[in-house]
Amino acid sequence: MSTQAFGPVSHADVRVRHGLSVHWAWLAVGFALAFAVPYVLADVLAINRDLFYGLYALAVIGLFALWARSTGYDLVAASKRHWIAALLLGLAAGAVLAAMVVRTEHATARPDGLGLVGAVAWRGILYGVTDGLLLSVFPILVVFAALAGTRLNSRLVGKVVIGIVALAASLAMTAMYHSGYSDFRSDKMTKPLSGDVVWSAPTLLTLNPIGAPIAHAGLHTSAVLHSYETDTFLPPHR
Repeated sequence: MSTQAFGPVSHADVRVRHGLSVHWAWLAVGFALAFAVPYVLADVLAINRDLFYGLYALAVIGLFALWARSTGYDLVAASKRHWIAALLLGLAAGAVLAAMVVRTEHATARPDGLGLVGAVAWRGILYGVTDGLLLSVFPILVVFAALAGTRLNSRLVGKVVIGIVALAASLAMTAMYHSGYSDFRSDKMTKPLSGDVVWSAPTLLTLNPIGAPIAHAGLHTSAVLHSYETDTFLPPHR
């Protein structure tokens, strides 16, 4: 891994058209979306779980597309940055999260055959990747992009400070998202907040967007395989 794991974010990656402050506005939009999607779709409308995952994925992809287009952020270039390290770190974090599921959740019945394949693809991979994008990749990349042109980004100590701010933004996004579910407005919130530190690490250390989604997909796939009726890792639970 490069000694510049926390950056730098080059101006070729971030061709800001309206000033760096626009990234903070997009971060606020992300927070609002993170709370609104589970609150409206799960708590208020109580829609089918699998339909929820599909709509959630569309909302997050739309958020990313609009942010990248409005700010000129080059997601393709970001995906090539330290990609081997991001892949390996994502797999390692996914293994840690899978072990967490097995240790903390009881084994439950699960579908067989094609039903299981579909559940792994939809509830494990699709939902996991979507969660990783919103809870980790989006806040981390936005914070680094917002501070790319500052003096902090020119020094190693400054990059560490930016990394701390980015991790704090990811934790806040995770808390906002889970607050949208009525059952997570309790001490259950501690599990996703502790997990965020693990699944955010691959993207935080490489600034590559593929790391955190891989880790998060490992978390939710293990939940599908081990504890299909889990009370924590496959919301909504209503």
